[in-house]
Amino acid sequence: MDRPLRRTVLRDEIKDRIVERILDGTYGPGDRIVESAVATEFGVSQAPVREALRDLEAMRFIESQPHRGARVRQVTVEELGQIYPVRAALEEVAGREAAARMTDEQLADLAAQLEGMRAAALAEDVHAQLLCDIRFHEIIVEASGNQVLVDVWRSLRVEARTLISVMRSDTDLHAIAEMHQPVLQALQFRDPELAGKEMRSHIEFFGASVVGRRND
Repeated sequence: MDRPLRRTVLRDEIKDRIVERILDGTYGPGDRIVESAVATEFGVSQAPVREALRDLEAMRFIESQPHRGARVRQVTVEELGQIYPVRAALEEVAGREAAARMTDEQLADLAAQLEGMRAAALAEDVHAQLLCDIRFHEIIVEASGNQVLVDVWRSLRVEARTLISVMRSDTDLHAIAEMHQPVLQALQFRDPELAGKEMRSHIEFFGASVVGRRND
């Protein structure tokens, strides 16, 4: 049974809920998602639903066609799995470069994001943890000083992939939060090789959990 909407950021909550339904098969490939029906179900206006559907189209979970509306795309395990080796390689480079460049302010921000993940885990708030998780990685990528790397990383739609990882893995939110601690420590030590290794290991774990769950 769906839990009631309880967060103020309606667009993100609706987006998360639709992704859950796509992943658990409630919405199958080709199924139409009717904006007005979703709005009525959740007791909201159509505006946040429309925004959520736009985000999901950009993330390639749905596709919109003239006079046909929004329909669920076929998201294959291959498509999901292919993103992680690319992201792991990018973030390994980012970790190595960032270790030598991180400012005290950036390190403090990383620590704050980790504490935010821990607080979200206690509250069982997947979306709040997701925001802190993505920002944690984004800080490191930005600290690499490589704008090409930043642009490519953002093009991977990391938010969507992380959301899938959390929903499809058996790992609880507390464990996910604590997996960021070794990354933070490597950066605090300003150890490029260790930071790169921890970043790659972190991303590869989630890639394996997604593929493994989809193959169960």
